[in-house]
Amino acid sequence: MKRKSLAFCFCLLLFFTLSALTPSSQREKTPAEKDVAIYVKKTQEGKETTSLSLDFSKIKKPGSPQEFKQCFHFPPIRQYKTGTCWCFAATSFFESELKRLFNKEIKLSEMYTVYWEYVEKARRFIREKGNSALGEGSEPNAVIERMKKYGAVRESDYGGLPADQKEHDHSKLFQEFKNYLEFCKQQGDWDEERTIVVIKSILDKHLGKPPETITVDGKTMTPNEYLENVLRLPLNDYLCFMSFKYIPFYTKGEYRVPDNWWHSQDYHNIPLPDFYRTIVKAIEKGFTAAIAADISEPGNSGENNIAIIPTFDIPRPVIDQDSREFRFDNKTSTDDHSLHLVGYKEAKNPEWFLIKDSWETAYLGKDKGYFFYRDDYLKLKVLVFMVHKDAVSDLLKKFK
Repeated sequence: MKRKSLAFCFCLLLFFTLSALTPSSQREKTPAEKDVAIYVKKTQEGKETTSLSLDFSKIKKPGSPQEFKQCFHFPPIRQYKTGTCWCFAATSFFESELKRLFNKEIKLSEMYTVYWEYVEKARRFIREKGNSALGEGSEPNAVIERMKKYGAVRESDYGGLPADQKEHDHSKLFQEFKNYLEFCKQQGDWDEERTIVVIKSILDKHLGKPPETITVDGKTMTPNEYLENVLRLPLNDYLCFMSFKYIPFYTKGEYRVPDNWWHSQDYHNIPLPDFYRTIVKAIEKGFTAAIAADISEPGNSGENNIAIIPTFDIPRPVIDQDSREFRFDNKTSTDDHSLHLVGYKEAKNPEWFLIKDSWETAYLGKDKGYFFYRDDYLKLKVLVFMVHKDAVSDLLKKFK
């Protein structure tokens, strides 16, 4: 998903507050300055930006993933140079669901779903005469839609990697994909059938052709038959939730971000207290959740495996619906990553959550592929979540 610059308004205010009285080179640093590293750097466009960080050594945090009460999940894997976190998060989520529902441990293929997501993006682009977002990003519930249409396969059936490649890299793939569709738009060529043929040839070159059949326990079946007869995932039982004031609470509507490129209206909108406590209750009852969050924050540190809200942003006790809304409205909270919430720490105040992450920053610290989210980060920066309906049965009664 897309990266963004940090909240400039907060950064600039703090920068001038700390430096206005005396040049930093002529005085001893204050405790606040020791906790907060401030620096100004040049961007590629030649503009100055101010960034903030904090002293994570003073944060009392969990020592390792082993301190969390965990739900089943496969070990973290990396998405490498792709914008497919939405699929890595949701695929991991459904693997956990297979274990919870049927006690099956099956590693599913992310790239099989990604292949068909590209196809459907191209199809919509042509049908909408170019008025449809083109990007690698998407949302976790896209995996449900692709599975319903194209089925699913195991990782061993389709890895999505050329024979000479060990790490995913979609930079060339996406450039070709986008260039061809932009060419169609320039030419006013809206022939859907011909376009999809070309798009599939591009995907076949970079990902490999997806299997039309697979063999499972000596039986040959299509990916759709595998989904229906072997996996048996109840795809209609998974629901998405958000917490925003732009539509009434306890109604359904659109999650208004670019990566919801097909404008799904299937998001249940709930107040922040319900949003947070629903996640807590779900994980305590053994359900996991696929989440979408803003990770481009000074309180998000891969080197330390933690994500918190710094006090120079907003203190934990005063995070509420409006502070969340304000940051979403002015785009200092953006949907730039999807992850899988797989555990919680039973000690309260603060509450901590174990997050399985496929992005590169999760591999900078000692606990590879994991983040520890403090409760304030979940409240302010986790924007949506997807969970099985049984985890939210009481909440659903409030909907009109």
